[in-house]
Amino acid sequence: MKVLVAGGTGFIGSYLCRTLAADDHAVTALARSPEGTPDGVTGVRGDVTDYDSVESAVEGHDAVVNLVALSPLFEPDGGNRMHDRIHRGGTENLVRAAEAGGVERFVQLSALGADPRGDTAYIRAKGQAETIVRDSDLDWTIFRPSVVFGEGGEFVSFTKRLKGMFAPGVPLYPLPGGGKTRFQPIHVEDLVPMIAAAVTDDGHVGETYEIGGPEVLTLRQVTDYVYEAEKKGVTIVPLPMPLAKIGLSVLGAVPGFPMGPDQYRSLKFDNTTADNDVGAFGVDQSGLTTLGGYLGIE
Repeated sequence: MKVLVAGGTGFIGSYLCRTLAADDHAVTALARSPEGTPDGVTGVRGDVTDYDSVESAVEGHDAVVNLVALSPLFEPDGGNRMHDRIHRGGTENLVRAAEAGGVERFVQLSALGADPRGDTAYIRAKGQAETIVRDSDLDWTIFRPSVVFGEGGEFVSFTKRLKGMFAPGVPLYPLPGGGKTRFQPIHVEDLVPMIAAAVTDDGHVGETYEIGGPEVLTLRQVTDYVYEAEKKGVTIVPLPMPLAKIGLSVLGAVPGFPMGPDQYRSLKFDNTTADNDVGAFGVDQSGLTTLGGYLGIE
């Protein structure tokens, strides 16, 4: 198959491009800066927010995988309006180009909790993007993963960066809400083969999959794991959510500060699957990589 991976030089995209190329597919990585295209993959320059820059790149492919995304953990440059521009608008441009360019299969990487009326700009834009994909004439599959970890990912480093925001230079870690927010981390090398399968297997057309790892961990547990792996001591103290809201709201107005009110709101709800759909890909959840195993503490 000829497969175009939008965001093919990113964290998940690089893994997916290499996986598809190893299976003898002709893979093109679409990116604003294609210089980091993996070996054996064709790089092409394009910006999903600019239809003209993606139209010709998409044309003639059998499948398009949309992995272009902003992080929900940090406020993007340009403010939260960028979520709409990239997640909704970018998806709209890719779908339109795919329909015009003879593409049959479209795989969309969304997010757990995606909802056009959601509580954060990220969740709303992801939900609106899903609607665009479902309303298209393409054979689509949507993935809603929990947080993804692995070499090159940001989830592990996020916990350390969060400490640097609230308690720089001291061994105390005031964790918002005591770190009760729950996640179901999935390793990138466990997720990518499922995405690759959806590209080639007709049995996944028209399906929306919630994908998580083998365990549910609180933010506090994740933080403990990260510091244990580095053999560093840290004392976690609860930071009441109302205080975290004030702190992030105030600091979010400071130029360069990476979090704001939207990120506070995202910490108020869990990031876990209602029913982990890894079984749809013949995967046993118990065989997936745990965060502790990845960090080398199990």
